[in-house]
Amino acid sequence: MEAQTDTRFVPHFPLIRVSNREIMNLERVSNEEKLNLCRKYYLGGFAFLPFLWLVNVVWFFKEAFMKPAYTEQPQIKIYVKRSALGLILWVAVLTTWITIFQHFRAHWGEVADYLSFTIPLGTP
Repeated sequence: MEAQTDTRFVPHFPLIRVSNREIMNLERVSNEEKLNLCRKYYLGGFAFLPFLWLVNVVWFFKEAFMKPAYTEQPQIKIYVKRSALGLILWVAVLTTWITIFQHFRAHWGEVADYLSFTIPLGTP
């Protein structure tokens, strides 16, 4: 079955239809557009959306470190490295907060109840 180009959903980025499933194909996007998209995901991560940094690292790792050199590649490498660092910091901060909150929730009393989405019954 031959792949078809379909740009209905995201007009700037060509999609390839594979058995009724659409996937992004970075091979069909210019290097300048790759850099622009990588930059957008990197900056979007600062809006308290660390998932964008994860997507950036996963999606552009091969472009940054495994493809032959091209003009925009050094900048993409910087964005991928910084996205990975930001993601690691977010995971560390979030893990620390969850651990502290779970450990001291019962001692914090009413304050912890206000911070909780659901109030667990009993004490640990």
